[in-house]
Amino acid sequence: MGAMGNTASTADPALETTQTDRVVKKRVLLGIVGDSAAGKTTMTRGIANVFGDDNVTHICTDDYHAYDREARKQMSITPLNPECNYMGIMEQHIRLLAAGEPILKPDYNHSDGTLDAPVLVEPRELVIVEGLLAYHSKAMRDCFDVKVYLDPPEDLRRRWKIDRDTSKRGYEVDQVNADLQRREPDSEAFIRPQRNWADIIVRFHPPSASLDVPPDQLSVRLVLRPTLAHPYLMEIAERTRIEGLLPLRVSLARDRGKPVDVVEIQGSIDPNLSSAVEEAVLEGMSTDLAGLDRSTVGVFRVGEDKLRSESLALTQLLLVVQLLSARANS
Repeated sequence: MGAMGNTASTADPALETTQTDRVVKKRVLLGIVGDSAAGKTTMTRGIANVFGDDNVTHICTDDYHAYDREARKQMSITPLNPECNYMGIMEQHIRLLAAGEPILKPDYNHSDGTLDAPVLVEPRELVIVEGLLAYHSKAMRDCFDVKVYLDPPEDLRRRWKIDRDTSKRGYEVDQVNADLQRREPDSEAFIRPQRNWADIIVRFHPPSASLDVPPDQLSVRLVLRPTLAHPYLMEIAERTRIEGLLPLRVSLARDRGKPVDVVEIQGSIDPNLSSAVEEAVLEGMSTDLAGLDRSTVGVFRVGEDKLRSESLALTQLLLVVQLLSARANS
């Protein structure tokens, strides 16, 4: 007993310090949740580009599927159902990443629906967690500094899913429609309720009732809940007022009965005007981001075509500002 006590008292202080620092060093965690084909990966990619790949760790919670595609068919279960996922491991991994610890993450192959070998993931300064179920439990929600929910109109999301799954995942249109119908009860039960836990709700939408709008011309509506402070919004809106035009329209509203701030950006915003807003946003960022190349945000692909959306670029930059605020206060 005494020998054990002596060993503890003479432990290397430098080693103790290193271990302590490893555990307590907090990473900034961004969550991006939404239904299948809601735009999560597109949103993630632009934000990661701003910070640089060396500073960002990105994981997808869809990798935590417990069954491959063939097994799900036989079991008549969808990947939107928590019972189809290793939720306990997902929760543990998110908590470890928030604490600065590495994880051995499962890997789901979306191309053929199989489960690949797990991969080692080291958390960098910013950790982006995107997927279907990252806000399912309170323990997971409590790990995030900023929680975003993507909430496009259902008819638009369904179009995006058909386009994606037929062009990238080898499905036929009738197969995607059948899958959407099969998933709808689980979308209603497990995915959409997570909107209630988001700090920021992002809704890209056509400016009119018609869906026949070029994807780079979609407008966006951001619902900003008071769970986070948004002190920069009114200042940016006023500084970018040009000849009576307000590229960012900020207003007070209610979302499901609770007061929120709302930011609206027209998809048809002139690129020169959008550039002026971006410069106003960037002025409030750290100096290492002041020279940001505009080509790093707002970019997405439709098939082989590379497009740029001004509303997407501004949304990504506003989220970056929120993350920088979280980093400064962590």
